[in-house]
Amino acid sequence: MAQTFKTIDKAKDIKSFKTKLHEAIPITGTIAYGIYTNETNVRKYTHGQFQSVYDYPYLSSSANAIFDLTFGVQSGWSDSDDGRSFGAANIVSSSTDKQNIYQQMAQNLVGHDITGAIMPFDHWANPAQMSDMTTKFKTAFFMNFSRMLVKDEIAKETFVMYVGTGSLDTTVSATAYDKSMIRLSDSGSKVYTNSPAGEYGIIYTGSAGVAPKALDAVGLLYYQAGIAVLELSGAHGSTLGHGLFNTASAQTIDLVSHSSGDHLNVASASLSASIDEICDGFRQRIGSISFNNTIELNSTVYFCRANASEFNYSANPTYIDSTGKIRVKTYADDSAVSYITTVGLYHSDGALMAVGKLSEPIKKTEASDFTIRVRLDY
Repeated sequence: MAQTFKTIDKAKDIKSFKTKLHEAIPITGTIAYGIYTNETNVRKYTHGQFQSVYDYPYLSSSANAIFDLTFGVQSGWSDSDDGRSFGAANIVSSSTDKQNIYQQMAQNLVGHDITGAIMPFDHWANPAQMSDMTTKFKTAFFMNFSRMLVKDEIAKETFVMYVGTGSLDTTVSATAYDKSMIRLSDSGSKVYTNSPAGEYGIIYTGSAGVAPKALDAVGLLYYQAGIAVLELSGAHGSTLGHGLFNTASAQTIDLVSHSSGDHLNVASASLSASIDEICDGFRQRIGSISFNNTIELNSTVYFCRANASEFNYSANPTYIDSTGKIRVKTYADDSAVSYITTVGLYHSDGALMAVGKLSEPIKKTEASDFTIRVRLDY
């Protein structure tokens, strides 16, 4: 127990700061689809509302969840509301599960308007603007990345995903398709804060190094939540191009292949296919995903100063011999010497709060002074 204490000046000797550490996270498309026979690394549930992708077969004790996938549809809109024609029945005919998933995710990520209504996802990060419904997500594909990968948040402007937009091969199998890859990224996006889930950015299509355009906005990336929201459907209006499948032939792109041999395009799949079928159809199109995660390290540094006339004597009982003579002094008029090995931080009531050990003892005499830097990370 220490017998000599020195008060630390809070203004001069205690400093706090944050350090952000990043780790690159690569996810290959083969993990999402095809690396394991019978997709033993993809866990599907009896409720059919989402599925989970693991890095190993999920029954293995070493398996780690990578991300969850699900799909939602905005309820209450007909095809004519925003100029987008799905060429099928109104979107309100979709299953209740899809509508509930969209509403639940929108409530958590977008929030409510002044009337208490849940606001829909908006391509241009302006969910409160309801006068222009053409910018709203009619359908939404949700990728919820595991906290093990995301840590505290996804680092901004590091998310890159390659997705195939070609049609399924109707003559071979559901795993073969025209891999016309497009690049999705939040690079160049502003950071928006009008979400209850924290910061988020816009996901654009386009090549690396090319400035993003408003018409290339196909999704949203919520950094702290670790969730990517993508719209699968395409806009066929004269001015908008939103959606992953936004080409003139988007209606013919197959998203789902049934065991019966029927191939459903984006519109038909959104209306009639199950969530599992839609997730399966999208997973096989994933070429790769990469981003940097972020670990926010909070630190407090205590500058413990030992001036020339301080801490030259030790409180250790072995510092003196049986006669009371200081062991490190040969003659009575020699200067006292001590060796600093440990720094203790005490509460004002005398309770020991933290201990810092030096790598080797430091010799302390009246001819020297030291500042020992004690760092606490949390």
